[in-house]
Amino acid sequence: MRNSVSHARISCARDLVIGRVNDLQKENYEQQSRRLDEELLSVGPNELPVFLEQHREDLITLRRPFADYMRMKFREKGILQQNVFLAADLSENYGYKLIAEEKHTRQRDTIMRLCLAAGFRLEEVQEALILYGMAPLYGRFPRDAVLTVAVQNGICELREVNRLLESCGQPPLIEDYE
Repeated sequence: MRNSVSHARISCARDLVIGRVNDLQKENYEQQSRRLDEELLSVGPNELPVFLEQHREDLITLRRPFADYMRMKFREKGILQQNVFLAADLSENYGYKLIAEEKHTRQRDTIMRLCLAAGFRLEEVQEALILYGMAPLYGRFPRDAVLTVAVQNGICELREVNRLLESCGQPPLIEDYE
């Protein structure tokens, strides 16, 4: 009993810290976007190549928007891709190819697993799904509603998300995951 109480306290404290970090990351992303937009207003056509080169790491390209977005988010959150792949129950080889857009999946759940494993906020999940060419979560679909609630409440471990889905009569993100 004592262990579960102290585990609950640690878990609650961790969730508060993670929530604050996520708020700061969102703020940093928005500040960075505003800063780039403001700086871009003072760039002339002749200076544009220099601007693009200087901010190459911060820009999302049209060639590989999903890859750029995911790498930017991983860097912003300070997480390693291989840790995300492990938490998403994806092989590193397959995960790297998905992120690099060398392989393509039609399974939206695979992209959801990556987003959950990376601890994405709802806006980030929606953006990743759209950039990958998939439909964003839509609350009128029961399964999407459950996934939205999971993301909004910081439930990002596959086991927990699967339990929540199954408790609501929805199929899990990944079968036989324990």
